[in-house]
Amino acid sequence: MDGSDHLTGIIALTLGSAWASGINLYAAVLVLGILGAENVIKLPAGLEVLTHPWVIGAAGCLYVIEFLADKVPGVDTVWDILHTFIRVPAGVILAVAAAGQIDTGLAVAAGAGGGTLSLGSHLLKSGTRAIVNLSPEPLSNWTLSVGEDVLVIAGIWSALNHPWTFLFLLSGFVMITIWAIIRLWRILGHKLHILHVRSRRFLFR
Repeated sequence: MDGSDHLTGIIALTLGSAWASGINLYAAVLVLGILGAENVIKLPAGLEVLTHPWVIGAAGCLYVIEFLADKVPGVDTVWDILHTFIRVPAGVILAVAAAGQIDTGLAVAAGAGGGTLSLGSHLLKSGTRAIVNLSPEPLSNWTLSVGEDVLVIAGIWSALNHPWTFLFLLSGFVMITIWAIIRLWRILGHKLHILHVRSRRFLFR
């Protein structure tokens, strides 16, 4: 692998880790840790800590908890709110750790880009979940939860094996995310307003 391909791979892993952490941090850490521990991939020095058995074990336990919490409407929203303060900083840390061994300037840029990506994917996930939870049926919630896990695993696999393809798809995801977040929060605000009006009518009728 020449220098440019190596750099592209690092960039894809850096951005991919941050993006995935905004959706399901524990799944991302678990997948990277297992692949690194089994020598399927060579992780950058800053991410080698993910291969430690204790890290893999903790990520696995937390993934199971999140997997269950994600299936319960309402609980998943609370979980997402709490994880605003976990997924986004973790996205920054993973991005900096992945790129930090190459260049200090790249690490700073990776931290900024990683934080933005993890925040964007987190807001898209939590906004979508909040809207789906206003629906009375649970099937959509389960479908979204499983789809998110599959997306994280597929995204990390793509970033590791087809970095150029991943970066191309990620650029499209960023554009869609900007549009979708604005749209989703407008829809959520409208639905909450309707619920507020209905509750007032119920209380004062």
